[in-house]
Amino acid sequence: MRKTMSLAAVVTAAAALVVAPGVSSAAPVNEVKWVACPSDVAVPGVECGTLKVPLDYTRPQGRQTEVMISRLASKNPEKRKGILLTNPGGPSEGLTFPALLKLVGMPQDVLDRYDVIGMDPRGLGYSSPSTCDMTEEQMAAGSVPPYAVTPADVRKHADLTKKIAEQCLRSASAEALPYNTTRNIAHDLDRVRAALGEKKASFLGYSYGTYLGSVYATLHPRTTDRVVIDSNLPASGWDVEGGRLMARGVEDTFPDFAKWAAAHPEYGLGTTPQQVRAKYFDLAGRLDAKPSVEGINGQMFRMGTFAGLYGTGDAAFSKLAASWKAFDLGQPQPPQEYPEVPRVQALLAGRLNVICGDSQWPANVRAYERNVAVDRVRYPMFGAAAANIQPCAFFPKPVEKQVRLSDRGPRNILMVQNERDPATPLAGARSTRGAFGDRAAMITIDQGGHGAYLLGKNKCANDKVSAYLLGGDRPKDTKCAAENN
Repeated sequence: MRKTMSLAAVVTAAAALVVAPGVSSAAPVNEVKWVACPSDVAVPGVECGTLKVPLDYTRPQGRQTEVMISRLASKNPEKRKGILLTNPGGPSEGLTFPALLKLVGMPQDVLDRYDVIGMDPRGLGYSSPSTCDMTEEQMAAGSVPPYAVTPADVRKHADLTKKIAEQCLRSASAEALPYNTTRNIAHDLDRVRAALGEKKASFLGYSYGTYLGSVYATLHPRTTDRVVIDSNLPASGWDVEGGRLMARGVEDTFPDFAKWAAAHPEYGLGTTPQQVRAKYFDLAGRLDAKPSVEGINGQMFRMGTFAGLYGTGDAAFSKLAASWKAFDLGQPQPPQEYPEVPRVQALLAGRLNVICGDSQWPANVRAYERNVAVDRVRYPMFGAAAANIQPCAFFPKPVEKQVRLSDRGPRNILMVQNERDPATPLAGARSTRGAFGDRAAMITIDQGGHGAYLLGKNKCANDKVSAYLLGGDRPKDTKCAAENN
């Protein structure tokens, strides 16, 4: 994988002009150069290409950067309508996402209708990747900070995150750092559309991809066709308040698991949902005092539970319950698969570049101490993690003004949202729905988990989204009842 500014250089870059909607089409569009897919993303039926795009869209004739795309082409020219740009969330790599959508059951009619396009966003994967030269300890902090039991924990984590920020700002990829933003990634998407010869493009994005899709539809309303955004961030994206919402998401979603575990006494986690909730705090406290045989502490346990709530139903909940049981009995954890360290390094660096460049985070450590104190009480399961300080606190002021979602444009946005989602709760989705006004409609689904269309196995929601992608008949705001899956 290819590896792509001192602090003073980054601050100097902040003097750049703010890009205006539509500026991405001011300069001639380069052509896609079709190349062999990298071996770790090669999938039969998927082709890859690279495209040069402006590093800074306020200077479209200036320095270029490169993005890599993938294409799962329609094999039915009679039914083909155009392209469906996609993003899996993260921010993370997206080259393999078209193949994954096919694997999880995207209807053949939809695959016939579109060339499904994936993209590694700038700063990630094979698109001019970023680095922050993080140590394994720093990578362990992840995208969501650890649970802060005391104000001293916040200050300790501030020291760690400040070092990460300093490393990002002096890394080999730092010169591009101010421009690896959602605004510019959205412009890149429109460049991909133009380079593929399409007058308009449809879009399907999940999680962070909902904010990318929202920004894309705001900046390029005339060239977006059907926009589907699933598991929605709030209108402000992943900023400090969007991050704090994860704590509410855990509180919203955990009762589903607690009810399931109480109905499965073989795991010994309690016979009522209240007992299962109490077991959570018991295990977290015990692991805080004495880590497990693998060295897993209470902070890791809380994070593992948060991640376990992304799924739903027997398959996901049985894995989470088995993990809890092992902790409870002092036994080794069930086997787990983890990504390679270099991939985690690049992913976290690229992710930081985007979220820290999208909005300005509070720089005062005491602000995070206050947030943690409030959210530890308001959302005791995860509030003191989601509100904890992140490296963005030590990044310079963003070059670009944060994109404000607009209700001006075609009524072509369909939002899809589980009522209970640990990472992107319904409260955030309602914020985005309100910002778009009549431009959007929202399907809410009586289920938990992160990801709905094709992932949540709810036929009502799946059918409505597929029908919109196929025929353009967008439903009104509606609710889909729970289904067995």
